[in-house]
Amino acid sequence: MKTRENRQGIVLVNTGEGKGKSSSAIGMVFRAAGWGMKVCVIQYIKGKWQTGEQKAAERFDNIEWHVLGDGFTWDTKNPEQDIKTSREIWEFSQAKILSQEFDLVLLDEINYCCGYNWISGQEIADFISTHKPAWMHLILTGRNAAPEVIAMAQTVTDMQKVKHAYAQGIKAEQGIEF
Repeated sequence: MKTRENRQGIVLVNTGEGKGKSSSAIGMVFRAAGWGMKVCVIQYIKGKWQTGEQKAAERFDNIEWHVLGDGFTWDTKNPEQDIKTSREIWEFSQAKILSQEFDLVLLDEINYCCGYNWISGQEIADFISTHKPAWMHLILTGRNAAPEVIAMAQTVTDMQKVKHAYAQGIKAEQGIEF
């Protein structure tokens, strides 16, 4: 594994309407962990239910996993709480990045927070540009990535939906959706 001094940290953004934004990022989490990197996963929107990814991560001593969201909130009844929770998670995320403990940090579904105007894209881009260590990899996922975040990232993938099983009446399947 490259030493931190020899590594060029990359900011990656997975956004768009299609499936696979978090799944792709979590694949990179396991890839990095497999190389012995210290990884931190911070989930913004997902609630407290168990997922297969989280269960698999428990087998690695170099992955720290935090599920901090209030659950899916597109039909929220309490936007003030959603804003408060998102701001608290953002502060937690900043502390984890500033700790310099991790080689890779995943901010899963943070882009939703920008799309809902809970956290500004400019604030996120400014923090990353000025405080992310040069050797740290950082992944941001979710729909509606802010233009400022897209502009400062080195790699951006826009997932496009062609079709989805849910539209055919197929509910979320264990092992595929969670």
